Amino acid sequence: MRGNEVSERLRGIVASLNTPFAADEALDERGIAALCEECATAGCAGVLVPAVAGEVGSLTTAERRRLLALVAEHGAGRLQLVAGVSATGLDASLALAREAFVSRPAMVLWQAPSSLGAAELADSVGRLAEAAGAAVMVQDLDWQGSGLSVAAIAEAARREPALAAVKVEVVPAGPKYTALREAAPHLHLSGGWAATQMLDGLVRGLDAFVPTGMLAAYVRVFDLFAAGERDAARTLFERMLPVLAFTNQHIDVSIRFWKRWRHLRGVFATDRCRAPVAPLDAVQEAEAAVMLARASAVEEAVAGRGGSNSFGRQQ
Repeated sequence: MRGNEVSERLRGIVASLNTPFAADEALDERGIAALCEECATAGCAGVLVPAVAGEVGSLTTAERRRLLALVAEHGAGRLQLVAGVSATGLDASLALAREAFVSRPAMVLWQAPSSLGAAELADSVGRLAEAAGAAVMVQDLDWQGSGLSVAAIAEAARREPALAAVKVEVVPAGPKYTALREAAPHLHLSGGWAATQMLDGLVRGLDAFVPTGMLAAYVRVFDLFAAGERDAARTLFERMLPVLAFTNQHIDVSIRFWKRWRHLRGVFATDRCRAPVAPLDAVQEAEAAVMLARASAVEEAVAGRGGSNSFGRQQ
């Protein structure tokens, strides 16, 4: 898919999936199916798997293959699949892209080293696209910095049409959304880790947002904003913010929180995480209990089960 087609088919919320594990840390295959159902019911446009939220560094190649196959099966016809192929070194990513080919993803996601120039970025994307038989979403991830050069991304996209999308996760994210939209208007742009600045991203013209939990609420915020009902979008988003402020203090907190939330809701058999995801300390545990209840209340309100629903018309 080229950028304009990606923007149409992946417009809205693309869920970055947690990986559910059984008590023995094997893949929880029933949980994967239930998670896909949750995403489809919430109205997500697609799913991203595996990625950082899915503890991808702890997964074997065989587990990644099985996870992709299950998500492709259960999301078929309902959810666009973005297959994560990031790894240490391009050769490893190319091998994963070839593995992903059989799942027929809409795109593959590749975390590009921040040091890459335009020529290297274009060449790497072209090779990945050929291996996967799909367009490429570049993950511009830098937890504490500005990531890839805007000029390098724009030039690489000009050289290589398979570079169809960029997932921006840098600090600060907002100005980079704007700079990329101006430098390469055809690219599909999405945000993820800057969850607390979602409305800022929507004002700047993001095509998609890539969160992990409260998916129905995220979908409603996106849809309300797109429909011009910005006050209603803000009202709902402000109810979500305390949860996001807690979960986004660190990626490990986010992973543990959303897995526990899905375990409590009966989606996952356990809330088990693999090393090296850090445990919550006693203070975080107490706050998590409060925020778990808040997240559930927000989702119930969006679904019309939580009393007065002031978040705009039902979708």
